[in-house]
Amino acid sequence: MHIRDRSHAVPPFFRKTCLLIAFSGLLPLATSAQTNPSPASGASTADAAQVNPDQAALVSEVAKDTGKSPAELNALLDGAVVKQSIIDAMNRPAEKKPWSQYRPIFMNPERIDEGVTFYRQHHALLDQLGQQYGVAPQFIVAIIGVETNYGSNTGSYRVLDALVTLAFHYPPRANYFRGELKTLLELPPNKLPGAIPDIYGSYAGAEGLAQFMPSSIRDFAVDADGDGHINLMASLPDAFASIANYFRAHGWQSGQPVAVQAQASANAAPAPAYENVMPATPLEKFTAAGYAPTAQEDPALPANLLTLDGANGPEYWLTFQNFYVITRYNKSPMYALAVMQLADAIASGVATQ
Repeated sequence: MHIRDRSHAVPPFFRKTCLLIAFSGLLPLATSAQTNPSPASGASTADAAQVNPDQAALVSEVAKDTGKSPAELNALLDGAVVKQSIIDAMNRPAEKKPWSQYRPIFMNPERIDEGVTFYRQHHALLDQLGQQYGVAPQFIVAIIGVETNYGSNTGSYRVLDALVTLAFHYPPRANYFRGELKTLLELPPNKLPGAIPDIYGSYAGAEGLAQFMPSSIRDFAVDADGDGHINLMASLPDAFASIANYFRAHGWQSGQPVAVQAQASANAAPAPAYENVMPATPLEKFTAAGYAPTAQEDPALPANLLTLDGANGPEYWLTFQNFYVITRYNKSPMYALAVMQLADAIASGVATQ
C-alpha cells in the first residue's frame, strides 16, 4: 500500500481482488513464450536471435536505451506465456457489438448504483482532484466504472504475457503492442505497482483501476499521494489524478458539454459517415441540415454528428471536443458515449440521494 492518508485506502472488495490476482500469479505457467530452450545465462543477443529474432531486436533496443542487462531482459521475456485466449479476446472486442447491445453492459442499475456509492465514499478526494485538473469528478468515476467496474475486475492476465503475445504473435497490431512492451521494459520501478512478472491487467496489457497502457503510465500517470511511487493498482489518489491528468493533457474543456442527442427532422440531409476527429463544424450547420440538438448549446460550438444503431432505431448524437478527448482513452465512440451517460447518471444519483 502506498497511500499515506488512510481515508483514501482501497475499499475491501478491491483488496480482495488484489489477493485473488496475487494468488493467480502462483499458478504454473502453461507454455513458454519461445519455442526453443532459453539461451544460457549471459548469452549474447546474437545467440538469442537464433531463438526469436523479434525478441532479440527488442532486447537490443531496450538494453541500448536503458543500460539494462540483455541476459536479464531475455530471462524476463522467456518467462512470458503466449496465450491463445488473449488473441481470441482481441478478435471479439465488445465494441464490435451494436450500440443497442453495448450500452446495457455499462448503463444498468447495478453499475450506476455502485458508481454513486463509489463517488460518495471518495467524494472529498474526487472533488479536490476534479477542481485541480478541471475535470468533473463523475467522469473520473465513470472511467473506472467502465474500465474495471470500480476496481472489482482489474484483469486476470499477466501484463507481460499479454504484451508478449500481442507484440510477437498478433500481426494486425504487432507494431503497437511491441511499442507498449518496449515501454513496459523501460519504465522505472517507481512507475510500476511491483515487479513486471507480478503485474496483472487486461488481455490488452492495461493495468490498474485506470487501465493505463505502459505508454500512458510513462506520459500521464501521476504520483498524487506524494510517496514517490506511482501505483495505479493500489493508490486511489494516483489512479484518480492520472485519469484527470490524461483528460486535461488531451484537451478537456472544463464546464463544456460532451455530447447531446439530436432529433432528425423528416427532411434531414443524409447523415455523414462519422469521423473520429477533433470537431470543426459549427453546431448550427447540423441544425440547419435537420439535426437539431435536444438541449440548448452554443450554436457556434464545433461538433461532429454520430449515428448509432439504438434499441428503437437510429440514434443521432452531436459530439463535442470533450467527447473527442474521451476517445483518446478508447477510440470507440460507443465507449465515449457510455462513459458520458454513466457519468451523467452517477452525478444525478449523487445529487438526489
